[in-house]
Amino acid sequence: MELVQQVKQAHRSFPSGVTVVTAQADGQPVGLAVNAFSSVSMDPPMVLVCVNSSSRSHASLCGARHLGISILSHIQSAVAATFATSGGDKFSGVAWHEGDHGAPMLDDASAAFEVEIVSRMEAATHSVFFGRIVGVETSGLPPLVYAAGGFYDGGRLLAV
Repeated sequence: MELVQQVKQAHRSFPSGVTVVTAQADGQPVGLAVNAFSSVSMDPPMVLVCVNSSSRSHASLCGARHLGISILSHIQSAVAATFATSGGDKFSGVAWHEGDHGAPMLDDASAAFEVEIVSRMEAATHSVFFGRIVGVETSGLPPLVYAAGGFYDGGRLLAV
């Protein structure tokens, strides 16, 4: 098995939440599903998200001042599938609202952050966006979890 396939297989063994990263571009919402998301700092509160430079939304995200980062809930596997596809109007069948700074925030998400982009760096095939959190919403809904190529209900995890 070639190295890239081995790396993909190894990544599948690491469960993660599922996020949708959004922005406004020319008055229209744009977004895509991303699983490379992490907390960076609590003082000030910052997060990072990695976006493939070849994605259709990449240029719009680079031109935005604020991003929405919605951590999908266990009832949003269809939303994850919609935002994981390229092209089309991803927002037509999805309930959302604008955050205080204009970034699209998905309704029914487990949690959502509105961030001000403070820096961006290029890392091979991806851009890493660092954002200072300027707004946060939580719903109390369990998260959607991605592992081994599938989606799982984060509310049904077993304690060990």
